[in-house]
Order: sequence, then C-alpha cells, then structure tokens
Amino acid sequence: MGAQTVVADVADELARRVAAGEYQPGDLMPSVRQVAEEFDMNRATAQLTLGRLESNGFVEARRGKGFTIRDVREAGGVDVYRQLFRFSVATPEVASEMFRDIVEVERGIVMETLLAYTGSAQEIDPALLKAEIDKLETLARQDAPDLREILAIEVALVRRLLTALGLSMQRAILNSIGEMVLEVPEAVEAFFAGAPDLHVLVWRALAAVWDSGSGPSDAQVALFEDLFGMYHERVVLRFDELVGVTDGQAGEDHAATA
Repeated sequence: MGAQTVVADVADELARRVAAGEYQPGDLMPSVRQVAEEFDMNRATAQLTLGRLESNGFVEARRGKGFTIRDVREAGGVDVYRQLFRFSVATPEVASEMFRDIVEVERGIVMETLLAYTGSAQEIDPALLKAEIDKLETLARQDAPDLREILAIEVALVRRLLTALGLSMQRAILNSIGEMVLEVPEAVEAFFAGAPDLHVLVWRALAAVWDSGSGPSDAQVALFEDLFGMYHERVVLRFDELVGVTDGQAGEDHAATA
C-alpha cells in the first residue's frame, strides 16, 4: 500500500471520528506522535495525514499547540459537507437529514434550470442532447443498468443546460451535489425510486417540448412541478429505507427540520 493511500485512509478515519462527534470542536487533535503510534506509521506520514485533514477543513493548526478540531457542521463549506455526508451513512438519522437537504437544493436547481431553458433561445444543438438521451436509454435497457453512470449523464445534461444559460454559480453547486451523491451508493440508488426508463421518458418529453418551439402551458408547467416534487419525495423515502431509518425516526427528523 502506497504512502498516499495510507494518508488518505487514515485521514478518512480521523475525519469520520470528527463527523461522529468522537472528537469535539475546540479539542486538540491527537498529536503527530499519537497518530503515528495508533496507525503504525512514521511521523512524517502522520504529519502529512494531519495536514490533509487541515486542507479538508476538519482541523486548524495552532502554533505551538498542534491541531484543533473545527466545528465542521457550523463552519464547514461544501467540500466538508460532502465528506460529512459520506461518513453519515453509518448514522441513519443524520444521513437522512443531510440527504433531504441535498435533495431540496438539487430539486430547486434542476427545476429552475429546466424551466429557464424551456423559456430561453435554446442554443444547444438538439442533436447533442438527443445523443446523450440515446445513451441514457441504452444504459437503462440493460439487464443490470449502471445507475451511477446514468445519474452522472443526467447531471452532465443539466450542467450543459446551465452553461447555455450562463448560470455558473448554480452549475458549481450542482457539480458539488453530483459529487456528493455519486460517491454514496445508497444515494445513487435512491434517485432511482422509479425505474431508469422513467428518467429517459422525462428527458424525451423535455426534448420534444424544446424541439417544438412552443413552450408548455401554465397547466402543464404546474403539473410537471407537482410530479417533480412527488418524485423527489419518493427519492427521500427510498434513501431512508436503504440506510435503515425507521418510520418513527424519519418523522421526527423531518419534523425537526421543517
């Protein structure tokens, strides 16, 4: 095992402890010597490991004191949130709450993007969109569809629309959300609470509207928004099932965050 792999693995374990509250904000992180002894590594590698934690935002270096635990839930950015979500799967109620927040932001960005593109000049070559949707359909029809690859293509499609609309901040947020979801298998599977074929049908319908040159009616938009919301509720419920959240836990967590 290479030194970089050791650094990454040990940094992940220490970050998991921070995320789980085993190390409290404001406390000192185990020293270089303690990390080296616990994980049977030399001090140089232990120093690199703690440096990686600092780069990832989990600790802060204090001159003459070592590394102090940061309050990552309060002060962490998107990259920290991504790691917290990955580690949270071992704590179902925390994972459920975080995933609901992720889905809420994702739903808002995707809905805004689809509606904005429908009302825009639609500058993307329809042939390019059709080729991507054809690729989705080929994957969806496989006996064992690669859900992660399908979802990655869908994220790329929305990213392309955002680029055409000039919405760079929303694109950056979408990219971060995509990374969060794609590295957690339960999250990927949850987005397919319905069959992969249904995803293809939605994209085909959108492409048909864009090709027609005439926008949808207000009633059609309202119906789409309702169906989109219902789909995302199913996504959240499916994730709860996959990580093992009970009905009682889900109700309490969602009421607390409402």
